Amino acid sequence: MNTYKILIVDDEPDNLALLYRTLRGRYEIAKSTSPLAALDMLKLEKFHCILSDHKMPEMDGVEFLKRSSEISPDTMRILVTAYSDAGILIDAINYAKIYRYIKKPYNPEELLLIVENAIDYYQLKADNKSLINDLKELFAGTITAIVEALDSKDSYTLGRSRRVTFYAVKIARQMQLGSTMVGKIELAGLLHDIGMIGVSDDILAKTDKLTVEEYNEIKKHVNHSIKILDDIKQLNDVVEIIKYHHEHYDGNGYPFGIAGESIPIASRIIAVADAFDSMITPKVYRQFISPTEALEHIKSLSGKQFDPKVVESFEQIMPVAIREIKKMETP
Repeated sequence: MNTYKILIVDDEPDNLALLYRTLRGRYEIAKSTSPLAALDMLKLEKFHCILSDHKMPEMDGVEFLKRSSEISPDTMRILVTAYSDAGILIDAINYAKIYRYIKKPYNPEELLLIVENAIDYYQLKADNKSLINDLKELFAGTITAIVEALDSKDSYTLGRSRRVTFYAVKIARQMQLGSTMVGKIELAGLLHDIGMIGVSDDILAKTDKLTVEEYNEIKKHVNHSIKILDDIKQLNDVVEIIKYHHEHYDGNGYPFGIAGESIPIASRIIAVADAFDSMITPKVYRQFISPTEALEHIKSLSGKQFDPKVVESFEQIMPVAIREIKKMETP
């Protein structure tokens, strides 16, 4: 049975003692009357959950929990407060990324339930993260072989899956989506164009502009991807991302024609990464453009083809991403 460690922080010794009595026996408890001392404790020791009072003299609970998230981002954070001011709560959620808040005076049984739920959520995230890592390890050789087979079909696709994955992961981290989602996006990015294996070599190797019929054949690669991966149950979440990476934010994409928030956020991220790399990659029948020009084109399609939030995050990571890609691809 796992022993979970909880850090409680309150400048009032009586309040600290009450929290301690409520939680002892179920968890391993550490306590502090000083937020600054508690931050030092976090640097030395791993905690699964933090409960912090709001009003404290050294710094308030929102600031403390925000700093604690920078030291230990996976730790669950709960704010204990006598205030119900909406601004405080919004700051706590957005700024300190708290899991829940508990309003004083609290019922000890209610507090216990909230902490139990927080610990359950922590464990669920940890299990999901472990699952993604296991999947990446399990399929590492297979994915590498698939990507290399795809690269060998067409010089245009050479390295594209890895670059698209690189941009997509950067965007996901900028959007603070969490390690589990980042892991799924990494797998989906590597496999998003696997269906191109099912597209005719003659079409992929064509040196002039594609006809409407040929482009429709290209579009079928999404369905080919689904068929190739659908029987691998461990990749169900990844397939769901790949299914929708050519949908448009305004509903004019393919193959399903869904729009907006109905498109999974991971698919919206890969859509931007995929389009950007396509624009800056040389193709025999098409003039490629510079990264700056490609970014401006993507921005012009914000709210139409692409999710504005994803475009904004991509704009923030693009300059660094381009420099890092160049370093990786320089012999």
